Amino acid sequence: MEGSRVTISADFDAMLKQNQRSLRYFTSVPLILVLVVLILLQFHNVMVVAGLENYTRSDFPADFVFGAGTSAYQVEGAAFEDGRTPSTWDTFAHANKGFSNGAIGDIACDQYHNYKEDVQRMVDTGLEAYRFSISWPRLIPNGRGHVNPKGLEYYNNLINELLMHGIQPHVTLFHFDSPQVLEDEYGGWLSRKMVRDFTAFADVCFKEFGDRVLHWTTLNEANIFAIGGYDNGISPPGRCSLPFGLMCTEGNSSTEPYIAGHNLLLAHSSVVKLYHTKYKAIQHGFVGLNLLAPWFSPYSNATEDVIATQRAIDFYLGWFLHPLVFGDYPDIVKKNAGKRIPALTPRESKLIKGSFDFIALNYYFIFYVRDNPSSLNMNIRDITADMALNISFEPEDAPQNENEVEASGLLALLEYVKKVYANPPIYVQENGVATKRNGTLIDTARVQYMRLCIGTLLDAIKNGSNTKGYFVWSFLDVFELLGGYQTAYGLYYVDLDDKQLRRYPKLSAHWYSNFLKGRSIRPDEILVVDNETFVSSTSKLSDH
Repeated sequence: MEGSRVTISADFDAMLKQNQRSLRYFTSVPLILVLVVLILLQFHNVMVVAGLENYTRSDFPADFVFGAGTSAYQVEGAAFEDGRTPSTWDTFAHANKGFSNGAIGDIACDQYHNYKEDVQRMVDTGLEAYRFSISWPRLIPNGRGHVNPKGLEYYNNLINELLMHGIQPHVTLFHFDSPQVLEDEYGGWLSRKMVRDFTAFADVCFKEFGDRVLHWTTLNEANIFAIGGYDNGISPPGRCSLPFGLMCTEGNSSTEPYIAGHNLLLAHSSVVKLYHTKYKAIQHGFVGLNLLAPWFSPYSNATEDVIATQRAIDFYLGWFLHPLVFGDYPDIVKKNAGKRIPALTPRESKLIKGSFDFIALNYYFIFYVRDNPSSLNMNIRDITADMALNISFEPEDAPQNENEVEASGLLALLEYVKKVYANPPIYVQENGVATKRNGTLIDTARVQYMRLCIGTLLDAIKNGSNTKGYFVWSFLDVFELLGGYQTAYGLYYVDLDDKQLRRYPKLSAHWYSNFLKGRSIRPDEILVVDNETFVSSTSKLSDH
């Protein structure tokens, strides 16, 4: 079992030991690769955060929801059981593509066989909601048609178990794991046929689960999926072309991200239309789209950097949010991408515009932007070159303390969406910090980061942001796209050396539990938890 769980590679270890100062500025590096490096650098960071006023759970609106999340391929395991067929993520991981160090998700956290125990841990933590995804190839193994009874049974059981304990299910339909059979048949998200099949899959989910599930997210990180999957090739299905990606055997980095993004928008809007016309009057639920949403800030006060920063936001967020709110891509995206981005027809524009009940954002980092107009002179460009900018981890006048994490980026992001996109309902569906796996359970850095970000959310709400919920990524230490089993985001540690994959709460789980159960969170609070409970968890004498 443990053969698939590879330890830190020499290349990764070397990267982690580099001088962080040398990594502060990147020239013509794709943004998703910058994400990889930044995640790895977090392993060495001991974060220092500014103080906030005291706050409690009751300071948030009554309908605000707090939870934690995972996704199917990253947590379920049981990859070859009960009729499930391979997803594109299975194929990608088994081919040792990307940055998972050869690790695979065949077993992962084995939540498929341990969901009842995990739900009890959610109850113990005080979670109000659990965000998870439905594995399309587990529910509909052939991509269309026949529904797998065992897959149906599993998700019904999970949903019922959550509801029995008063926990809201928030369900994502696609989290990078479409059926491999559809990828083989017609190219997956590069084909308009995917719109039809994804809508049919959603129809099954709404029909079977919609009487109990009120919150649906169509696509997880649609923007990063299009870039990582079709430009750099570091996420499923792993398509790219030189010089923009180095690990692919097929693809076109110049055109395919835009084609996939276009089809993702069409599929999302088709699913929303289906729900609103067929199910909403009966089920009264909500459907939204999820984007990875780092905040972008100018590297300097130079006018060129300020303009480039807006360009980064337009390409990274506006690429999807503009069509959803205004019915078309941002002008700068259309101008720089030219004929490589499909034009929205009047019919498509009408279908996409307004096709959401909420917007979901995954926030982790701030990036600093510097203008780089020379990239527009390249004979062949990808979406990164079209942005015409460089990315840095800190601004020109950065403080000496490089370990400080600025939650101000989350506040700026929510303010921007409020002002530019008419203040839609927002769910922060992922927020967290990476640490080394198999390290200490005393994850002080995660506690500090969560405390600051939750306090920032409260500030945003007081400023009028229509933010409705917050989900920690992740509930367990799951299989990670960037890092495999080396990277840990979880509130709970999963012991991979234990055949039973026992879970142990980290300090962050205790902290979050205390907050959710009504304790006042002081500005100077870091390690204050129930000492007796924490000692018992760190000693691993009992399975919580």
